[in-house]
Amino acid sequence: MRDPRLTEQRNPASQGIDELDAQGIVDLINAEDRRVAEAVGEERVAIARAVELAEEAFRTGGRLIYVGAGTSGRLGVLDAAEMPPTYGTDPMMVRGVIAGGYDALVRAQEGAEDHPADGAVEMDRLAVGPQDFVLGIATSGTTPYVHGAVDRASELGARTGFLMCTEPPRELVERLDVVIAPLVGPEVITGSTRMKAGTATKLVLNTITTGAMVRLGKVYGNLMVDLQVTCAKLKDRGERILEGMLDIEREEAADLLERAGGHVKTALVMGRLGVDAAEARRRLGNADGVISRVVGGFGP
Repeated sequence: MRDPRLTEQRNPASQGIDELDAQGIVDLINAEDRRVAEAVGEERVAIARAVELAEEAFRTGGRLIYVGAGTSGRLGVLDAAEMPPTYGTDPMMVRGVIAGGYDALVRAQEGAEDHPADGAVEMDRLAVGPQDFVLGIATSGTTPYVHGAVDRASELGARTGFLMCTEPPRELVERLDVVIAPLVGPEVITGSTRMKAGTATKLVLNTITTGAMVRLGKVYGNLMVDLQVTCAKLKDRGERILEGMLDIEREEAADLLERAGGHVKTALVMGRLGVDAAEARRRLGNADGVISRVVGGFGP
């Protein structure tokens, strides 16, 4: 019987891939990859809803929690790990849960995805509650561990969603707060969902967290002003932001950033308003961290 899951079907375009030369393989994969962004775009309404749910969770002290297995789990953990250095968030604000735990990040733990009870237990361990938004990620749509986690999160009162790359069951759409289903089509290599489905997953997760961070005021114009300087690259970026926004020399930008404790947004308020770090932080706190409410709209 033919597998109804789109991610498990054979792709007619690639059935002769094993007979192609290197250039032919590259061209074929590239042609299929071009379908991904369009498929993600078809889900724009659902993705926007996920952005809203994440923002609501953050504003009420809750978390965005990704749950996945294999490639899906790794992409969730990756997106979560990138939030603190990029937007200065608390590491607990966006969490990534992967079946099999830390070891599964670097070595496949395929059997770990088969136990829904383990997913449920992880939600209990994380003390999931009504302030949280839990997004299950399973490109096939069927991973038991992920469904077990999402079901338990729903029982605990959390908002819940699902990201898959196959047609979602009606009951799932009706039961959860959001279902995102970019239909990227069968993979070049049958069932290898680290390819188009993985790319679609990365695009969707990027959009959810980026959208939520923008809404929270962690971006000014299109600049990452809420970043915390933790390495030479981020120090350079922070100083360049201050140079451009405040029309000052690099040395002055470096001094301002140091006095702000390495926090670019604080330094920007200090430079714009001529206040010290404590006053800048106070004003930002009163404005819910939205910098445009403190210093006005984006511009030189």
